[in-house]
Amino acid sequence: MTDFASLLQPDRGGPAHAIHLVDKGTFADWAKKQSAARRALLEAARFEGKTGFQFLILPGSRDDDWEVVSTVANVAELSPWCMAKLGEALPEGRYRLADGDPGPAMLGWMLGQHRFDDYKTKSDPERGARVLLTQEAADIDQMVRLAEATALVRDLVDTPAADMGPADLEAAARALAKDHGAKVEVTSGDALATGYPMIAAVGQGAAPNRAPRLIELRWGKDSAPRFAIVGKGVCFDSGGLDIKPASGMRLMKKDMGGAAHALALAKLVMAAKLPVRLHLLVPAVENSVSATSYRPGDVLSSRKGLKVEIDNTDAEGRLVLGDALAKAGEDDPELIVDFATLTGAARVALGPDLPATFVNDDELAASIEAAAKQVSDPIWRMPLWDGYDEMLKSDLADLSNAADSPMGGAVTAALFLRRFVPKDTPWAHFDTFAWRPSARPGRPKGGEAMGLRAVFAMLQGRYGA
Repeated sequence: MTDFASLLQPDRGGPAHAIHLVDKGTFADWAKKQSAARRALLEAARFEGKTGFQFLILPGSRDDDWEVVSTVANVAELSPWCMAKLGEALPEGRYRLADGDPGPAMLGWMLGQHRFDDYKTKSDPERGARVLLTQEAADIDQMVRLAEATALVRDLVDTPAADMGPADLEAAARALAKDHGAKVEVTSGDALATGYPMIAAVGQGAAPNRAPRLIELRWGKDSAPRFAIVGKGVCFDSGGLDIKPASGMRLMKKDMGGAAHALALAKLVMAAKLPVRLHLLVPAVENSVSATSYRPGDVLSSRKGLKVEIDNTDAEGRLVLGDALAKAGEDDPELIVDFATLTGAARVALGPDLPATFVNDDELAASIEAAAKQVSDPIWRMPLWDGYDEMLKSDLADLSNAADSPMGGAVTAALFLRRFVPKDTPWAHFDTFAWRPSARPGRPKGGEAMGLRAVFAMLQGRYGA
């Protein structure tokens, strides 16, 4: 893991290269104040301060110094990503803003320097750190924690499925528990088949060394408000007997992206010492093809007691989440949040960047949406439309695991999950892609945290630091 703490330091007035941030509205006035030599360089480089990223090295006030000018969309409202390319591209050294403080841009500065190169025989040449100095010393620790949590999601999702099975998710949870004094309990084998039959059924086709399990982490005082996080931990999804085409399987190492988000959110909650009684649940399985795989047409029992007819073995995420959500509800939490790479329908509707967000409580939804805007971590609320409940009807059992229509797939998946959440418990479900198909500054192609910072900001507002 990148040493993010070394990339942000309190500004105590030592030497550092100045960074001038300009936008379309402020560039002309800033340029007028520069020396003739600087203006000549700006003109030669055709640097005009227009929207879109551009930066330029300029001579400093001393012969042995240099400074940087960079465009941003809005100097008055810096985004988390507006300095990410500088963090990636500038030479080794110490930097500070010439005017103001970086605020949320500290996050992108750090993440622009993070690399996941565990599987490269020859990694990129080592580069020294680009250190950003800030007067906002009180914010450094939280920004570092946000960078660490984001990198945790990315690294877990980017790890190939051969090295990220159910046992590896368990190891990640145990490492997290060790760091924060939490307790871990793992249910597997006969106890899983008896207590969590849908989790057991989805994972029963996997090899013995990738056997299914429910991983639970508990932290906090018993007297604190109870809060549950559930993350879909399908470590690889072949589709089961309703097997996916090769193109559909290519990225299925990321089908545990919900679990990665849940682990990262638990890390943030514990590191911030939020006054909650945390209950993390990760149903960890591999949806494999074998003689012991569960079949289309099977009827599964569930922890809640509902009988579920299997229409499609590739709709497995909602099954494992159903058992985990039922367990989460048994402790009477005042809030449940789940993350899952659940449906392709959500991506068709909203594309790769926006997690489809389903919330059964308007007040909770409003607080999440406000937090998402505050921290520039976009989400989009979708409807829990009661009229589509009938699409989950089964002639044989209490409900089917897949709708009888190809339309509204993200909605019907969320309605399935709702059957396993206590009726009066506020609940938010994030159907996230957990993947970035193309690189942007500070956000490489690959695993990505989406909605993580929004939910944590909501929790901070709800429970306080």
